[in-house]
This record gives sequence, C-alpha cells and structure tokens, in this order.
Amino acid sequence: MHHLTTAELRGYQQICQANGTILVIACDQRGSMRKLLAASGGDEKSISDATLGDTKSDVTRYLASHAPCILLDPLCALPRVIAEGALARDVALLIGLDASGYDLAPTGHYVSRLVPGISARRVRELGGTGGKLLVYLRPDQPGASTGNIELIRKCIADFAAEDLLLVVEFLTYPMPGEDPADYRSRFPLLVSEGCRICLDCGSKVLKIPFPGTAEACSAVSNIAGEVPWSVLSAGVDHATFLGQVEIAMANGAAGVIAGRSLWKDCVSLDRTRQQELLRSKAVPRLREIQAILDRYPRRPAHLP
Repeated sequence: MHHLTTAELRGYQQICQANGTILVIACDQRGSMRKLLAASGGDEKSISDATLGDTKSDVTRYLASHAPCILLDPLCALPRVIAEGALARDVALLIGLDASGYDLAPTGHYVSRLVPGISARRVRELGGTGGKLLVYLRPDQPGASTGNIELIRKCIADFAAEDLLLVVEFLTYPMPGEDPADYRSRFPLLVSEGCRICLDCGSKVLKIPFPGTAEACSAVSNIAGEVPWSVLSAGVDHATFLGQVEIAMANGAAGVIAGRSLWKDCVSLDRTRQQELLRSKAVPRLREIQAILDRYPRRPAHLP
C-alpha cells in the first residue's frame, strides 16, 4: 500500500465528491476531439489548438462547474481556462502529462510520450491540483512495456519530490494481427495485471479501463487493496457507461474519470450550439453518473 502524503491526500479529497467518490470530467483529449469537431462540419487538419481551446473552455464552464474536478491538457486548455475565468474557483484541476497519441515500436508495441516541458513543478505552476499520466501496457508480453514502465516510475518520483498528487492511467491495446476474440478474452487479465504493474511502480491513485465484468472488477479491487481506482469511459455511449459504472462501483471502484461518454455528441464548431448541448445533454448525463456514485459512498481517504 502506497500511502498518500498530507499534500497528496488534500489533492485527492479535492477530486472527490462529498461522499468520498472520485468524479472528474476528462477533457484532455486532442486527437479524438479534433475528429469529433471535424465531424460537426470542419476539416480535421484545420482544427487548431485555439479551436480545441474554445471547446475545452466551454466544457470547463458549462459542464465541469457541476463536478468536483476537471482533467485538462497543458497545450490547448491551460492557462487559458484560468485566465478567462472558465474554471470555477471551487473546481479542482488535474493536468495531463501525456502527449497525444503514441509512437510505434518496430515490434508493434505502443510507446508512450510526454508533453515536452511538463513536469510536476510545471503542473503546480499552472495551478494544478495534481497530474495525470497515461501509459500503454501489454503486461502479458515480457519486455513489451519496459520503457513505459520506466516512464511511470520517473513521473511518480518527480511528483513525489514535488509532493503533488499523481493519477496513473493505463490503456492496453491489440497487437498487429492479433485475433480480436483472443484479445477480448485476455482483456480482463490485461487490466488486472496492468494495475499490478502500476502499483508495483508506486501508483497511489489509478484510472483504468472498465475491466469487463463484475468478477474482473473484484479482481482489480483485490489487487489494488486500499489504493483507489477509477473507471474511464473510453468513448462508449452514455447508457453503456452507466452500466459499467454501476458494476465497477458495486465491486470496489472509487469513482469515475469520464470524458467522451458525457460530451462527445455535444461538441461543435458552432459554439452557441455547443454550449446549449453541454447544458441540455451533458449536464443531465453527469447527474445520472452522480446518482450512481451517491449509492456507493466511500470511507474518506485518510493518512495511515
């Protein structure tokens, strides 16, 4: 068990609701958001960082103001959302360290990357409550994730030196030519073993894919022990995500860090329409997630 320091605990409390459950609006996406905005009538290559910043500002102002915390990137969203007052003073801020996308090794494995110049100290300078790191793991293949595991260790050490909260997220992925059915059958084990890797590196808070079943969620909870884990939405439709949240919370999850399932069909190059959809569609979805979390209060995080 990797205990939170006093400062980390304070940060953790700020990303949680009053009942102790994690609730963060994820809006650090760049590539996937460009695709969504292009689908609303633009050309993906013409979607600038400033245009992404417009959408992130609206999500922050019209959706995240109803949640404890928002996760944003340091390229398009910050420091803009603070300077223009879109981020409410009582909403916590996680800042993503990871660059958009990944490099591809000759073996077909994903190689994670960081945004240049973003460190724990820079997260603090940007007003962050904490940071979030995303890495890609294939724990069933020896040596496949060595570089990414070293990246986890490096970032954990950096944030520990700054005494700042770090949420560690991982995703798994199919290999070129891998049979889809085989990958699906492996997925719960890939998630649980990915958690084990992150915990062995010293992770104190996890953000993970939905493990797949109630049994798989219980397995993750058994591995994590007292380390809180939250489930991400991975862009599934909202109804599907609600079912996943219910199963995850009933089997030990600490909460959710959700993005596209809330706002993916609300973003638009027409900002007036975007703002209206965030109010009329995304906020009610958030309330439905909150209703589930309300049924699973957590013992407040505490110092050992």
